[in-house]
Amino acid sequence: MDQVFTILGYVIYFVMFLIALWGAFCVVMVWSRVRQKQFADEEQQTLFLEAIEEPLSRGDYEGAIEICDGDRRATCQLSQMAIENRSIGFGKVKQLVADRFQRDVLQDLEYRLSWVYTVIKTAPMIGLLGTVLGMMAAFAKLADPDATVVVSKLAQDIQFALITTALGLAIAIPLVLCTAYINVVIRKMEDLVSYGINQFLEIFKEANIRYPGK
Repeated sequence: MDQVFTILGYVIYFVMFLIALWGAFCVVMVWSRVRQKQFADEEQQTLFLEAIEEPLSRGDYEGAIEICDGDRRATCQLSQMAIENRSIGFGKVKQLVADRFQRDVLQDLEYRLSWVYTVIKTAPMIGLLGTVLGMMAAFAKLADPDATVVVSKLAQDIQFALITTALGLAIAIPLVLCTAYINVVIRKMEDLVSYGINQFLEIFKEANIRYPGK
């Protein structure tokens, strides 16, 4: 029976290591995704809008697309998509841009964050499972009438129970703080991108009026 609990203990440690690794990986991926999709500040976004306004004011849609092409930031990608779909009309383009921003950017980030929330919930539960197994091992030794109870081994089982609980909390607590911070960053990115897209759509609308069907 001792061997079974020992093996289960190693399994618990290994699973918790994998969970911690996966949680950290997901946080890094979400953070890098947010950084990839936004301008560093409003000033840089304004410079982009000024750059794209110049060709649009002349009806040079191809020149505007070249400015956006290859840029992975959300404002640039959505602007390029709006220009490429200008033939469907301004109203439909505006709705298309809003839908794509919600689906391709915000929902993608929410999906990635959902894995972090899963780790936050799972880590303490795995730790609690380890606690239960450690206490079961300790009581199994006490319940055996033919065995000589060694205090040091009993203490090891109790220590294992406490360590797994602590590990579960040590994994979950930093991730809670990370996700809280990332959610703030996502909201700021959403505000910045929404502002930039609204500014672009005003420029795009003027170009559409001046150069319809071009």
